[in-house]
Amino acid sequence: MLPLQNTFLALLFTTALPFAQSRGATFAPGHVLPGIGLDRQEMTAATLAIRTEAMIQSQTFSIMREPQAMAGAERIFSPRLQRIFREAERRSGFPASVLQAMAYLESWGVPNAESPSGPRGIMQIAEATGRQMGLRIGYATRHRSVKIRTATRDRHGRVRYRTVRRRETYTVLVRDDRLNPERAVNAAAQYLAGMEQRYGGRDWAIWAYHCGQGCVADFQSVMKGIPELADPPASVARVFFGCSPVWHRELCATLHAQMDRDYSPTYWFRVMRAEQLLRIYRNDPEEFRDLVAEYRYTAAPLVRAPDRLAAWLRPQDLIYTTSAGIRDETMPRLASAPDDEAFFGYRLDWLALSRKDEWRAKALPSTIGTLGYIAFETRRLYAALRPAEPYEPLDVTALVLPKEELATLDGAQGARAVDHASGQVFDLSLAPLPAAERECLEFVLDDLGWNGYLGFIEEPPGRDTLHVGCSPSSRDFFAQVFADMRTAMRERSHPLAAPVTSATPLAP
Repeated sequence: MLPLQNTFLALLFTTALPFAQSRGATFAPGHVLPGIGLDRQEMTAATLAIRTEAMIQSQTFSIMREPQAMAGAERIFSPRLQRIFREAERRSGFPASVLQAMAYLESWGVPNAESPSGPRGIMQIAEATGRQMGLRIGYATRHRSVKIRTATRDRHGRVRYRTVRRRETYTVLVRDDRLNPERAVNAAAQYLAGMEQRYGGRDWAIWAYHCGQGCVADFQSVMKGIPELADPPASVARVFFGCSPVWHRELCATLHAQMDRDYSPTYWFRVMRAEQLLRIYRNDPEEFRDLVAEYRYTAAPLVRAPDRLAAWLRPQDLIYTTSAGIRDETMPRLASAPDDEAFFGYRLDWLALSRKDEWRAKALPSTIGTLGYIAFETRRLYAALRPAEPYEPLDVTALVLPKEELATLDGAQGARAVDHASGQVFDLSLAPLPAAERECLEFVLDDLGWNGYLGFIEEPPGRDTLHVGCSPSSRDFFAQVFADMRTAMRERSHPLAAPVTSATPLAP
């Protein structure tokens, strides 16, 4: 693992919040992640800082999965562009490092980049915004003579065709300062500096650059009704983590609407990570190349990885080949998932386990720990949202699957079935869940995913089956959660045993 990631994980895991194992009716792990799910509502400044840095680090995937990541860094650090960024900073006061991070994300440093939706140039500026910035975008009227065939009828009613000439008027773009990096970068810098003054924060200026000033106005209107966010105005990170299904639902709805539109609420976090990544490239290009290789989609290196699991699960991980090997434990490292739906909050009824099929309830300890942790966070969030309603255990529809079975699978279970041969993923069915509980589950999955702890996809789309796996960097943490699950099971089997009173922070 790379040094910057190691430093962050040391911070994250040594601040994991240890608390007593529950001897009650439901499982509570001895290790928890700060500020996740229901704990957002009691988030301290220190926890917000941890979550913010986790969110920034999690943007590595969205940036480095792109085949242009390496070439884009090389362009950004070309002598010409570096001179342009420094000059824009001198004129506007807006940091060159942030400007180059934004240019990296917007266009990979390509001066004539063009989006299908209209924005153009190295800073991907929309035409109306460009005019507002003072950029010149000019069109000229041109005329041309064109031949067209027209249909007419003669006096006998027969259709006849003839060719006629017609004069046609059209417009052409004759000047577009958005395609001139000197003008575009300087205009964007002045625009951002102005919004920083207007909104009282650089983070809000960066967010407004992506989603528009009207979008920011909508959020600030919602914030006025939330005292802890309105006075003084909260940071982008504080607003992003400022709601849950049981807390500030209007803010959640506004965030979700923007996420569905263009992921703009995550833009500031991406810019901060791009700034860090470009610093790595400048100081240690070899380390940057290692990151590019780590996130390259090995199945098709010229295509970006379609999801996090595609980057995290490598061909060498797919090691469980036969059910006999799993059953007879000739393939090591797999563990059995505890089967107590009332206690752990998930169920394995689908297995209809006989003695010869018990291997189907196996996976890597980190995978089972991820399942147990998701069920724990979902249940307590749902209990706060619907305290009088019973919790429906999460339906697990697949754990480990050997390679020998994969060729026979299709549909919902077979779409990403090959991943199951690694023992690192599981599938959940959303169909049995009440709407409110499904909302809680999806919120928890997003919360963990936004911070880089896991990836999940709907496979196939529209089938209500989620394919879930934890990140390589969090496997040790979730393996410790699995150890907590086994300890809790032993305590339930032997109620007079001494309770676990604390948990040791996990070293990275």
